[in-house]
Amino acid sequence: MSQTPVLIPALLLLSALFSLLFGLRSARLGHLVAVLGVLGSFLTAVAGAFGVITGGEAIRYAMGGWIPPIGIELVLDHLSVFMTLLITFIGLVVIVYAPRSLHFEAPGKAAFAWPAIVLLLAGLSGVSLTGDLFNLYVFLEISALAAYALLAIGGKAAPVATLRYLIVGAAGGGFYLLGVGFLYFTAGTVNMADLASRLPELVENRAVVSAALLLVLGLALKMALFPMHFWLPDVYTHAPSAVSGMIAPIMTKVSAYAIIRLFLDVFPPGYFTEALPIASTIGWLSAAGIVYGSVLAVAQHDYRRMLAYSSVGQIAYVGLGIGLANPIGLIGGLLHMVNHALMKSVLFLIGGAIRLRTGVTRIPDMKGLGRSMPWTMATFAIAALAMVGIPPTAGFFSKWYLLLGTIEAGNAWWFGVILISSLLSGVYFFRVVEMIYRDPAVDPAEREEADAAGRERPPLQPGGEPPASLLGPILILGVAILAVGIFNVLIVGALLTHAVAPLGG
Repeated sequence: MSQTPVLIPALLLLSALFSLLFGLRSARLGHLVAVLGVLGSFLTAVAGAFGVITGGEAIRYAMGGWIPPIGIELVLDHLSVFMTLLITFIGLVVIVYAPRSLHFEAPGKAAFAWPAIVLLLAGLSGVSLTGDLFNLYVFLEISALAAYALLAIGGKAAPVATLRYLIVGAAGGGFYLLGVGFLYFTAGTVNMADLASRLPELVENRAVVSAALLLVLGLALKMALFPMHFWLPDVYTHAPSAVSGMIAPIMTKVSAYAIIRLFLDVFPPGYFTEALPIASTIGWLSAAGIVYGSVLAVAQHDYRRMLAYSSVGQIAYVGLGIGLANPIGLIGGLLHMVNHALMKSVLFLIGGAIRLRTGVTRIPDMKGLGRSMPWTMATFAIAALAMVGIPPTAGFFSKWYLLLGTIEAGNAWWFGVILISSLLSGVYFFRVVEMIYRDPAVDPAEREEADAAGRERPPLQPGGEPPASLLGPILILGVAILAVGIFNVLIVGALLTHAVAPLGG
């Protein structure tokens, strides 16, 4: 059990290597190795979660036998096990879905996608597990490099969008690394637990203040916190559906997790709320981002771009939880991580299934899909209800905790933002629901309009359900959305209440 923290990323790193080697001979064999590696890491994370929950204490592993703070430490506690389970579960579901989708959207590139996907998951799980700020940077950049490679294999506009993301990501990583350097030169350590014991005596040091600002700024860029989100819509729109279905749910969440880790376990209590107004700044930017993302999503006619702008607003819910800086609000933000990961992953995967069967990506062209793809569209309806926040889906409960957090904080503005954004979410998602369940017969005038605009004509008889390898993961995520909603109290009681304990209350 003590080796659990290192086994999770180690299994992923090894499977990435062997997936590349075997994939050079057979793409199918490379995919099988990747699936086994992700499955092994997920089962290890489940075992680690059981150990943390039943034991009540963190599981620690010192790399190479070097005791921290000199050596690198990996820590599996209530917060990191929450993130690791989320990352490996989403990764497992999407990598099972991916082969046929990538063969259609990125032909000839799948063999090199499998090691990149597993390397992405290794980096993200490493960020969640590390107890060392510099090692967090290393894992963050590993995941970023893998993400750049995956995003660039999309459509013609994908390389340019990915280049913009690379530039922003490099800037974010640079800011973060400067902050780590300031902390090391001031406190003499980068181990999180050791920093937590030394920083209370250094809170007024200018280098520590600069470090806190740089760390949060770098992570906020990678998190796509409004208004630093400008790289995100194009990246998600032009990437293959399987890639967007993995990166959109978990990539930005890991950066948000890192900010929460700094807030709870590295800097002294009250430092981000009283000494520096970091939490409130994140909260107000997030409130603006929620409204902005929701309004822009309403204006989109491309399904993928609608989801991309929706993601700008949804990640801001997590930022709102950070800004509330009280236990119930932060629980809402953390719970929204898993809720949004499930919802946005399945929505992108459904988009890939629609594209595979019909070739369309525009919402007006999806008329009648509810009849030809009943199971897929039923899952879409569940995810749409969750995005709006209708019980008993997962999305309702995270918003409920956030609303309670705003009441406890006495912030009526943020309370109103949550309600308004839920109404806007209803506008753009129910518009799609209304379209997919309309009569599939297409009006001749509508076909002439499509011809005049140079668009592909909407099909008179849309394709049927996707293959089982695509439909199975979609249904699994749909069931998970309902299960997390119904059993959210177990997640909150077993993991999140302990994770936010440093806030008190």
